[in-house]
Amino acid sequence: MPCWGCLLSVSKMLSRRKRVPTGSEVSSLRRCLSTVDLVALGVGSTLGAGVYVLAEEVAKTSSGPSIVLSFLLAAVVAALAGLCYAELGARVPLAGSTYLYSYVTVGELWAFIAGWNLLLSYVIGTASVARAWSATFHQLLGKKMGIFVGAHTTMSSVGLAEHPDALAAGLVVLLAGLLSFGVKESTMVNKAFTALNVLVLLFITVSGFIKGDLSNWKLGEDDLPWAAAHEAGNQSVANNMTSAFGLGGFMPYGFAGTLAGASTCFYAFVGFDCIATMGEEVRDPQRSIPMGIILSLLICFLVYFGVSAALTLMMPYYLLDTTSPLPAAFEYVGWHGAKHAVAVGSLCALTTSLLGSMFPMPRILYAMAQDGLLFKPLAKVSGRQCPVVATLVSGGVAALLALLFDLKALVDTMSLSTLLAYSLVAGCVLLLRYRPGPSAQDTPAGKVLAVQLWWDHLVHPPPHPTLRSFAVVAWALTAIAALVSAMSWVGTTVLPCLGASGAWCITAPALPLLGILAAALLIWRQPQSQERASFMVPCLPFLPLLSIATSSALLARLGTAAWLRYLLWMATGFLVYFGYGIWHSAESHQPKGTSPQEPPGTTAREVVPEPCGTVQCPSAPGQ
Repeated sequence: MPCWGCLLSVSKMLSRRKRVPTGSEVSSLRRCLSTVDLVALGVGSTLGAGVYVLAEEVAKTSSGPSIVLSFLLAAVVAALAGLCYAELGARVPLAGSTYLYSYVTVGELWAFIAGWNLLLSYVIGTASVARAWSATFHQLLGKKMGIFVGAHTTMSSVGLAEHPDALAAGLVVLLAGLLSFGVKESTMVNKAFTALNVLVLLFITVSGFIKGDLSNWKLGEDDLPWAAAHEAGNQSVANNMTSAFGLGGFMPYGFAGTLAGASTCFYAFVGFDCIATMGEEVRDPQRSIPMGIILSLLICFLVYFGVSAALTLMMPYYLLDTTSPLPAAFEYVGWHGAKHAVAVGSLCALTTSLLGSMFPMPRILYAMAQDGLLFKPLAKVSGRQCPVVATLVSGGVAALLALLFDLKALVDTMSLSTLLAYSLVAGCVLLLRYRPGPSAQDTPAGKVLAVQLWWDHLVHPPPHPTLRSFAVVAWALTAIAALVSAMSWVGTTVLPCLGASGAWCITAPALPLLGILAAALLIWRQPQSQERASFMVPCLPFLPLLSIATSSALLARLGTAAWLRYLLWMATGFLVYFGYGIWHSAESHQPKGTSPQEPPGTTAREVVPEPCGTVQCPSAPGQ
């Protein structure tokens, strides 16, 4: 019937995959970035406002001195996603990050969803950091400028800020102009500010260890009422204030508080993925992108660990000031002049974080426009080989958001889109590693029950990847994603009742967990592709699956309002895709009868490691 033919045609359009050029060195953008440039970009983008505000708030309200463990746990979660980004960056060294990886692996519709998610994340991130920079600058001036602007330009509409922030908008426009001038010049500015920021943070860490007191990590419960009452100025409220600061010691809020702090601290590591968007502007992408991601995450963890440890050693965690913590800590130990260094460092950190948010935005727009999914003028490249139109358009949108809108409510939506992108990347790694070659054929088996087919692939998997084994991996991955999402959503209901030892409280998470383990075992038994890249995620499939699980657990903590705003954004994106992108896609103009090529990194020459790398893992059949 004609209608079935139309549905089949649309289905093929939605699932068509991008054909990667054989020569990955060919690019309309300028290849001029080194590994050092990428590390500076990743560190600058990640070490933003979080290191100056987030750590102190988490230490006071969630973790206490055990915030160092919270950052360690958060770094592990970020590293799982970072490993997946590193492998795909080595395999597909082009502009686009998650968007491109999804396009090569799972098809056009998922690629558009990934790209649209990234645009939301980077635009909100840019505007929010610009407003934080403006607020910090106003505070240095004694808030005189903010008081004047607030008195003369008040806005009272729902969703808008209290007053327009012209300084934040102007800063975004200024940096957009810098980025459109050239990527090499922009990275030089970024390296200078990043170096200054790291030096200030090293000064804070060393000062904290010099002036710190280890007894602040060993406070007893008897110490809390006196300190709380002393802070409040009223001894009679001492007993009522004890519970607000936990029980003292290294983990005053218990291990649950440390885990809650890790969930919040994870967002301090968001930003390293901007390295993956620079694939077409790196001189040696197969080597530099994995190295840049891993080194930037390691440096950021060491800085977060050092600053949070120094801060909780300098003063008791319950006395931390959540608005301007570092200056208050230096005043507490008697180093009043050090607050000026902290102010300089915070402005440098916000500047590099802003540049880190603005770098990837135009690259995503450029990649989507070049593929025809967004409007073609956005793919225009200047004489300096920079995506100038995409840079100016994305900067203009971010400047408008920073000028008019209240962004506090949008930050959760940004986190939501980022975590979904991390999950997509982990799934793409699995699918690429289990994908059969173009000449793979299945052995005819006649009519076989589905259960028998899955059992055969578990007990007697084929020696090499086939279309059938790849389908088993795809369906098992889909089942794991559904089960992990279900477990994450019911976790908030199940965990509080575990103490009551109810049977259903134990059975509810146990059944999905068994299903996840069975599906993971089924994936592990399938043969992997023998093709190699310069960097490969070890311990497949368990590390990518763990990345998906941890991202889903964090997604479940986000509120309903964030999901509603996200669905509204995605509805707008689907209008753009089905109204324009699906009909103008570059893949629709490819010659018929050709199949997508394997990513160029799969035949890399440099390293031919075992699939588990240097980590001792059980080997799947066919490896």
